[in-house]
Amino acid sequence: MSTTLLDRAPAVQTDQRTSLVGLNRKEIAQRLETDLGLTNKEARMRARQVWGWIYNLGVTDFAEMTNIAKPMREKLDDWYTVPRPEIIERKVSVDGTRKYLLRFAPGVEAEAVFIPGVGRAGALCVSSQVGCTLNCTFCHTGTQALVRNLTAEEIVLQVLTCKDDIEEWPSGKDERQLSNIVFMGMGEPLYNTDAVAQSIDIISDGEGISISRRRITVSTSGVVGQMQELGEKSEAMLAISLHATNDELRDVLVPINKKWPLKDLLQACRDYPGTSNSRRITFEYVMLKGVNDSDAEAHELVRLLKGIPAKINLIPFNPWPGSDYECSSWSRIEAFADIVNRAGYASPIRTPRGRDVGAACGQLKTESVKKRASELRAEALYGNGQLPE
Repeated sequence: MSTTLLDRAPAVQTDQRTSLVGLNRKEIAQRLETDLGLTNKEARMRARQVWGWIYNLGVTDFAEMTNIAKPMREKLDDWYTVPRPEIIERKVSVDGTRKYLLRFAPGVEAEAVFIPGVGRAGALCVSSQVGCTLNCTFCHTGTQALVRNLTAEEIVLQVLTCKDDIEEWPSGKDERQLSNIVFMGMGEPLYNTDAVAQSIDIISDGEGISISRRRITVSTSGVVGQMQELGEKSEAMLAISLHATNDELRDVLVPINKKWPLKDLLQACRDYPGTSNSRRITFEYVMLKGVNDSDAEAHELVRLLKGIPAKINLIPFNPWPGSDYECSSWSRIEAFADIVNRAGYASPIRTPRGRDVGAACGQLKTESVKKRASELRAEALYGNGQLPE
């Protein structure tokens, strides 16, 4: 395992320019019209040029955007930035998994995990919030209080940081390492639907990062009230953190079930836009020893999902300090999978990745805490929240 650890205060935030990361192409054009006085036609043309440099080539310096005249590049640099977050920590597992702890602002830190050999080539697990409010009892992230939602910019920056690290620019190369995006990091994506949908629009744009919407999966613990909107806005693939086959147990494991029980959740899955045999919903099921791993529960899982185009990911539980759960034995997991497979469902067992660096499913957690705005301003100016003598 290799680790890069940078334990320092955030730099003083003096740059008042507008970041272009996280804006869609139309929004960039509108800013160019308003700020620089360009005509609508020229603004759209310049927005397309800048878009390609940012998202296809990974350029962060306007001076390098050589198909734009020098006077215009100087104007762009006066008004805008193409930033990157501060990498607080970078860990590489023995299996090649890379975990990044990123600081977007004082007190706002989130983790992202790149997993090679997943999907078509490799998957990046991104966070949508700092912390979480759901308190799923088997999940380490759920023990961290919510700090705030991440913006579309901060979600996209996780992708750009990973592409910088794996040196995958330009985006359009055939033999890419990063082929899939999964919203399975910190937080509940459907409590941040607008930012998640906008980030997907940017990530999937064919003239930029160009990752197909069919290779972008959003996982929810069951926020039924936002599922239809997510499907309509993003056209992303859907994953459900299921983990139980009855309301009594799911109320304990996934407390949001008390608001939206299994009957409502499964109906929302049947109604999810675009669901078909070629666009199946993934149901995630963490295997907990003596809790949800019996043959009877495997049969009940098959019954519950009848009529829903689905595949089932069985996830060996990843331990974390203070957890009350244990992982099911491998033989028990295989027996469970056999029952599901015989019923006609694809039921892969997810090989644990990045356990040694705390990057496996359910292990993500940062030390970010919610702070008053006055504290954050002090940290930005003086570092570590220490006011001057």
